[in-house]
Amino acid sequence: MTIKLAFLAAIGSAALVACAPTQTTYGPATGAAGQAIGFDSLRITDNRWRVSFTAGADVSTAGAERLALRRAAELTLENGYDWFEIVDRRVESTTGRNPVRVGGSAGTSVGSRGYRASGVGLGVSFSPGQEGRTLVSLEIIARHGATPDAPNAYDARSLIAATG
Repeated sequence: MTIKLAFLAAIGSAALVACAPTQTTYGPATGAAGQAIGFDSLRITDNRWRVSFTAGADVSTAGAERLALRRAAELTLENGYDWFEIVDRRVESTTGRNPVRVGGSAGTSVGSRGYRASGVGLGVSFSPGQEGRTLVSLEIIARHGATPDAPNAYDARSLIAATG
C-alpha cells in the first residue's frame, strides 16, 4: 500500500509542475520545439526578414505584437537600416490552461465459473504544449532614409524608444 501512495504522490507532484504557467520574457526563443517562448528571425534577403515572437498565456495578443515589432526594429538597426515596412503579418493564438488531464475508471466482471474480478485504473496525460500561446509573425523589409507616412512603415529608433 505504501508503494501505491508514493506513486500517486509522485504523479500529483508531476501534475503540479506541468501546470505551472510559462513566464514570458523578452529574449531569444528557448524551450522545446513547439513550446519555445521568445523571438526568432530568419533572414530572407539582405534587407528582408521573417521575425516571430511567441508569448505565453501571461501576455496579451497586443503585447506579443509589440514584442515582435521591437525585435523587428532591433534587427533593422543592427543591420544599418533606419526604418522597416511590414509586408506580411500573421497572428495565431491558442487557448488552454489545463496541460495535464487526469482520468480514472473502475470496473467489475463475473467469469463463467462465478469468479468475480474488480479493477481500478488511473490515467494521466501530460500535454505542456497545450498551454495558451500567441505567435506573432512579421515579414519586414528594412530601408534607409526618412520613414514614409504609411500605415505599415515604422521608424526603428522611435519604436525602440516607445517600447522601452
